[in-house]
Formats: sequence, C-alpha cells, structure tokens
Amino acid sequence: MGEVAAPCLVLFCKRPALFRGKQRLAKTIGAPQALIFAQAFLNCALEDTRAWADSGYGSVVLSPASPDDLDWAMGLLNRDSLILAQPEGGLGYRLWAIDQELRRRGFDRIIFLGSDAPMLKPQHFTEAARALLTRDIMLSPADDGGVTLMGARIPWPDLRGLPWSTDKLGQALATYCADNDMTVENISPSYDVDIEADLLKLQDDLAGDPRPARQYLYQQINEFRGRDKINYG
Repeated sequence: MGEVAAPCLVLFCKRPALFRGKQRLAKTIGAPQALIFAQAFLNCALEDTRAWADSGYGSVVLSPASPDDLDWAMGLLNRDSLILAQPEGGLGYRLWAIDQELRRRGFDRIIFLGSDAPMLKPQHFTEAARALLTRDIMLSPADDGGVTLMGARIPWPDLRGLPWSTDKLGQALATYCADNDMTVENISPSYDVDIEADLLKLQDDLAGDPRPARQYLYQQINEFRGRDKINYG
C-alpha cells in the first residue's frame, strides 16, 4: 500500500473591516464591536492553523475572500504557506474552485475551516484528519444546522446548488453526499458565532481554555458582557 498523503487545512478568511462580515452580529451589538470580535475570531482560526502545522498533520493554505487581500494574507501566519485567493461567486462555487485547484497541485485530503468558530478544539482537528483516512467526506455539524469543518479525500462535486449559510445546509450536504455515493463521517459537533446568544455560549466554552487567542477572546467577551450589551434574560 502506498503512503497516504498528509491532509491539507484550508482557512477561508475575510479581512475584518467595518460593515464587512458578521452582519447579523453587528445588527444587535453594533459594527465597531462586531469588528473587534471578527478580528478575535480570525486570530483563533489562525491559532488553529498554526497548531495544525506544528502538530505535523499536514500543510496549511490561506484562502482570502478577495485577490485584493493577498498581501494582507501573506502576513498572517509568519511562516511559509500557500495562499490562494477565492474567485468571485457564491460560497459553494468558491469552495469547489479552491478544492479543484488544490487537487491540481497534488493535494488530495482537503479540509476547509472558516474563521468564525473559535469553540473548535484540538480534538476536532484530530478527528477530522482521522476521518478522512477511511471516509470520503468529513463534516463537523454545527448547532445551527450548518457545518464548521468540511473535508474530502475525493473531489467535491458541484456545490453551487446547496443552501449555504442557512440552517438547512448540514442536511442538504449529507443528502447530496449520499446521492453521489460518497461515504460520510460526522465528527464532534461544533458551532460558529453569528448572533449574540452564540457569544454567551462561547463565553462558557472558553472559560479555562489556555490557548492565547482564546484567552484574549474570552476577555473581550467578559468586557462586553460587563457593559450590559447582551440580553441575558
């Protein structure tokens, strides 16, 4: 049996800016505060990608949302890493296009990570890498019906028709994979942060987390809570 290629972790990221990204959160806490959290979420995702590379799991790819952000992305990790800007189009098309490009470059087990799921723990990434040893598709189901990690050891089929960024995505992905005769493993569940209530849950989950980016985010949530800007009723 030939050697199995190491999996590749791809961080889909958007450069934090006012009124760009996390708009559901911004509607209730304000754009400036949402920007603070968006940057902290990104730092947690970068912490995950560094830990992935340091652990020896495999390589890391940064995929910024726009070609205009290539220079910005080059300074994020302070290490050699492949950077591929996402093409224009819906999220399904962008994921499919980056997946195709990486496979043309010789990668086969490819895991996509977003930049707004700071609750993810090392075990999620261990489970993700292990799942793709035996299954075609790996998913970490999110509490809101979506996914926070998705990976494949075979090329993804056309992903454009799926209900991205909705609570129907997880089930639609599972059905789509079954219809295409792909084996699927769901790893430990997770969630991303879209609304105020997610911040409250995250605060509990980050309590005691020793990772520096998580400690900083935890402090930011505590400070925000201290200003009584979240309804705890």
